Amino acid sequence: MSGLSSSRVAEPPALSTSSQRFRRLLLLSAALLLVVLALAPLFGSSDISVLRSLLDAALAKQPWQHSPAARVLLYGRIPRVLAAALAGAGLSIAGVAFQALLRNPLADPFTLGVSSGSSLGAVLAIRLGWESLQLFGQPLGEFALSGCALAGAIAVVALVYVVGERGSAGPSTLLLSGVTLALLAGALITAVLYTADFAETYRIVRWQMGDLDVMRYDLVLRMAVPVLFAMLLLWPHARDLNALSAGSDAAAGLGVDVRRATRVVYLAASLAVAAVVSVAGPIGFVGLLVPHTLRGLVGADHRLLLPTSALCGASFLVLCDTLAQVMFRPAVLPVGVLTASIGAPFFVALLLSRSLRRRLWV
Repeated sequence: MSGLSSSRVAEPPALSTSSQRFRRLLLLSAALLLVVLALAPLFGSSDISVLRSLLDAALAKQPWQHSPAARVLLYGRIPRVLAAALAGAGLSIAGVAFQALLRNPLADPFTLGVSSGSSLGAVLAIRLGWESLQLFGQPLGEFALSGCALAGAIAVVALVYVVGERGSAGPSTLLLSGVTLALLAGALITAVLYTADFAETYRIVRWQMGDLDVMRYDLVLRMAVPVLFAMLLLWPHARDLNALSAGSDAAAGLGVDVRRATRVVYLAASLAVAAVVSVAGPIGFVGLLVPHTLRGLVGADHRLLLPTSALCGASFLVLCDTLAQVMFRPAVLPVGVLTASIGAPFFVALLLSRSLRRRLWV
C-alpha cells in the first residue's frame, strides 16, 4: 500500500514539470518572435529612420501617417516582415514533418520535389510571358507567376502521391519518387534557361535565389491561409510523428494508422512548402537548420518541436531577411543566399562533430 501511495503522490509532479517545461519553452519562443516582429520593421535598405520621423512628427504636431517613413513602414517593411515570418514558420514545420516521416535527418522541404516543381512552374511562366496575359482587361502579372509556381508544386505532390498509392506509400517510396521528380524538374529548368534571353535568364535566376523583396498584404494573405491550415493539419498528428520517427512497424504496433498518417503529414507539409515557394521563391536550409537546432535544445517530442519550430523558424527568417537588407545597404541581398551561407557551414560542422551529430540525430 505504501508503495502504491507513494507512486500516486509522485506522478502528478512529474506531469506538472513536463507541462511547465512545455509552456515555458513555448512562451520563450513566442516572446522571441514578438520582439523580432516589433524591431525588424525599424531596419531596412533605406536610410529612413522610423523613430526619428515619429519624434519629428510629434514635435511638429503633424500627422505621422502622411510622412515618407510611414509609407515605407506600412507598405514596405511590415508586409515583408510578415511574409518572412510566415515563410520561416511554414518551411520549418515542413522540415520537422519530412524528417520524421522519412526518418532521414537530411530530409527538408525540397527533398520530395515540391520546391523543384514550384520552381519549374514559375520558370515556365517567366519564359512564356504568361505574366502579360490579361484577365477581364487586367494583366495577371505576379498572379500568373505565383499561380504557375503553385500549380507546379501541386503537380509534383500529386505525382508522388500516385506513386505512393501504387507502391507502399512508405518513406522509401515517397523519398525515391520525390528525388526523381526533383531531378527531372531541375533538368527541365535547365532546358528552359537554355532557350531564354538575357532578361528572362536574369529574372529566372533571381527568382530561384529566394527573395522577399516586393511584398504586399494580399501576397501575405495568400501565403498565410495555406500555411496556417497546414499547421492545423499537422498539430493533431504530433504523437503520430513521434511514433513514425521510430519506424512504420513500431508506429503500427502503437496503434497508428501508418498509411493515413503518412498521407496527411505529407500533404500538409507539401501544402506549406508550395504556398511559401509560390510567393517567396525557394528559400533553402530553413527547414533543415531550424528543426535540427531545436531538436538539440528542446528534444525530439513533436508535440513541442512542431510549435517551437514554427515560432523560431519565423524569427530566424525575419532576422535573416533584415540582415540581408542592411548588410550591403542600399543593395539588398536575396535572403535565400544568406540562409544558404548560414546553413552550409552549420551542416559541415555537424558532419565533423560526432557528439553534436549523435545529440541531434539519435
